Amino acid sequence: MSVSVLSPTRFLGSISGLLQVASLLALVLLLLKAAQLYLLRQWLLKAVREFPSPPSHWLFGHNQEFQTDQELQQFQKWVEKFPCACPRWLWGSRVSLMVYDPDYMKVVLGRSDPKNHGSYRFLAPWIGYGLLLLNGQTWFQHRKMLTPAFHYDILKPYVVLMADSVRVMLDKWEELISQDSHLEISEHISLMTLDTIMKCAFSQKGSLQTDSKSQSYIQAIKDVKTLFISRVRNFFYQNNIIYWLTPDGRWNQRACQLAHQHTDRVIKLRKAHLQEEEELEKVRRKRNLDFLDILLFARMKNGSSLSDKDLRAEVDTFMFEGHDTTASGISWILYALATHPEHQQRCRKEIQSLLGDGASITWDHLDQMPYTTMCIKEALRLYPPVPAVGRELSKPITFPDGRSLPKGIYVSLNFYALHHNPKVWPNPEVFDPSRFAPGSDSHSHAFLPFSGGSRINVSVYAPRK
Repeated sequence: MSVSVLSPTRFLGSISGLLQVASLLALVLLLLKAAQLYLLRQWLLKAVREFPSPPSHWLFGHNQEFQTDQELQQFQKWVEKFPCACPRWLWGSRVSLMVYDPDYMKVVLGRSDPKNHGSYRFLAPWIGYGLLLLNGQTWFQHRKMLTPAFHYDILKPYVVLMADSVRVMLDKWEELISQDSHLEISEHISLMTLDTIMKCAFSQKGSLQTDSKSQSYIQAIKDVKTLFISRVRNFFYQNNIIYWLTPDGRWNQRACQLAHQHTDRVIKLRKAHLQEEEELEKVRRKRNLDFLDILLFARMKNGSSLSDKDLRAEVDTFMFEGHDTTASGISWILYALATHPEHQQRCRKEIQSLLGDGASITWDHLDQMPYTTMCIKEALRLYPPVPAVGRELSKPITFPDGRSLPKGIYVSLNFYALHHNPKVWPNPEVFDPSRFAPGSDSHSHAFLPFSGGSRINVSVYAPRK
């Protein structure tokens, strides 16, 4: 009688054979992927051939030129050299046409192309798929549902709440200035705009400007924005699995958790208040609901309410966009006026003559300060809070000069480059409020501090009647 036993030699031989097969398969897959990327790059080169650009690296694109703090200056060099638009290679197989001409802007913003999925997807773990990241019919439904929150009848009484938040901030500044002659204003302004949006859109009572939890939220937002920029620029961070294993990825997760804790607390608190009969009756009597109440009472076409995931996405999106871009705009406006004291003094005199002694600003005052408005617009031209947005072409496009792009190409609408384009704004680096004097003639798409078209940033650029 004989017994068959698998010898170590045969076992190792079978393992070796499996490794060889696996290695061969991996090599074949690698070659196929390389061929796919090569063909994609050739297609992209052909797609943007009508638009010249500086030489780029076959793998890292133009990223080498944009690694320093001179990125905005680099944009300006391209604007002066390449008319209307220029391809920016992000990686060897990814390119975006950077647009900075008003006629080009008008064509793109007049379409309904979806957001560029490439970079915007990095924001999803933070703000979810709310109005900023949604596309298509779902975006349209959410936008239609939330449009009443931006009616001017709702915005009018908010001016008083905004003035109260500003007064709290100024009182803090007076105390801090008495202790030190220098003051970093950006964080204070962020807290003030967060306080304002919490009162106006989320029915918050009292001031948040001395609340440590609010300060933690502001810091979390700063961290997430910084990490977003570094991720966009890093080739190896494009893959989610790799990124979440890195220190930056784990830092991003912690910052997102802090931001979500803040918004979850806001939603939970409002839901609890609406359980009270008196508060619920007060809301029902309102002619127009606040932003959060619209979300909580919303019913979709099929009769279902927003899911908890969709609800938090819209709150995360609006809380960020409603305070951060506004804070950025205000900070740069104050910077521009501080560096141009002659214009600052004219604004001060205009406001003093309008308000008199100690009067608080009202909605009706907003149309009675033409020079201050001109200065605000000129500051937003120089320092747009939304420097660029991205689109992915859902169909071919032809620009006014006859150049065209096929479906599937990414387009970056660079508002900073547009605002600093010498062909659009003569002497673009000069602070000149007269550009926006009443009766001045400019292209409808030459000034886009908060984007334009159907996806204009309504949270900071709501229309006035």
